Amino acid sequence: MRILLTGGAGFIGSHIAQAALACGWDVTVLDSLEPAVHPRLSDIDPRLRFLKGDVGDRETVAVALDGADVVVHQSAKVGLGVDFSDAPDYVRNNDLATAVLLAGMAEAGIGALVLASSMVVYGEGAYTSVGGQLVRPGPRRASDLAAGIFDPRHPETGELLTPALLDEDARLDPRNVYAASKLAQEHLASAWARSTGGRAIALRYHNVYGPRMPKNTPYAGVASLFRSALSRGEAPRVFEDGGQRRSFIHVADVAAANISAVQALQAGNGRQFRAFNVGANEVHTVGDVARALSEAAGGPPPVVTGEFRLGDVRHITASSDRIKSELGWAPQRGFEDGMKEFALAPLRGESQVSNS
Repeated sequence: MRILLTGGAGFIGSHIAQAALACGWDVTVLDSLEPAVHPRLSDIDPRLRFLKGDVGDRETVAVALDGADVVVHQSAKVGLGVDFSDAPDYVRNNDLATAVLLAGMAEAGIGALVLASSMVVYGEGAYTSVGGQLVRPGPRRASDLAAGIFDPRHPETGELLTPALLDEDARLDPRNVYAASKLAQEHLASAWARSTGGRAIALRYHNVYGPRMPKNTPYAGVASLFRSALSRGEAPRVFEDGGQRRSFIHVADVAAANISAVQALQAGNGRQFRAFNVGANEVHTVGDVARALSEAAGGPPPVVTGEFRLGDVRHITASSDRIKSELGWAPQRGFEDGMKEFALAPLRGESQVSNS
């Protein structure tokens, strides 16, 4: 099988590339090699067919697609952004580039796509009321956050809500530019599938961590920020009270989910467009991550700051039952072992980074 892997030199993409090579597949990687988060060209696995270029360029995409059976689309601008001035970059790199890729696939007659999506399309997570009813809250109140009340309230009664797992049928509610761009990618993929008769799987990654994460940048995930602080000898700084619940999933498990999705598309089973959560079996808090990394690295204990950012999500945790039952995937890396490995693993941008 021949796959085109966009963003295949990046954090998640490089792990997918290795997993695909282990399957015996021919892999073409298309990546722009953004200097802040990518290795040198000499670090790219020589078994890959590598093309340096922009997914938003039609001619480059046409060359990259030549001979491909399946496209695994990981290339994107990630993170929640610094401010709204980032919006054009997100739309250009995530949505326009995806449209160019899908148009190229339609012209080349390639009918199978795996899309990297994200938990951010849901907005705030699922909650239940005191009576056990499922509730989707609105944005948290600034006055509550300032008073140290971090859990969201019932939009009608004002009672504080209890977090629950959400599934793929939950209402989609993107609350920042990055989230809006990821949902737009899903809509584009669904429209492409209907128009061309192709089939697409969107994998909604939850909090991915592991070796080769980019080091400290304004767009990095929380695990990477904590890890970067520890590498500088500083204590991880935890916002709010550290009780934010997440589903932290190891990058090797995310790579395996992509392999399962490619195999499902090649088997020809399922719907034209299908979304799957990709999350861990267990729920942990942001504070849990900070403590686990500090202990494993022998660094200073975390500092819980009480600081907050308007628009941040309090709790979002996934049910991954659908991908387990339909694609036969399940995470293999436990939280404690994964965090111990991550605490000592090199990050992207550090001198010892490689694809090995």
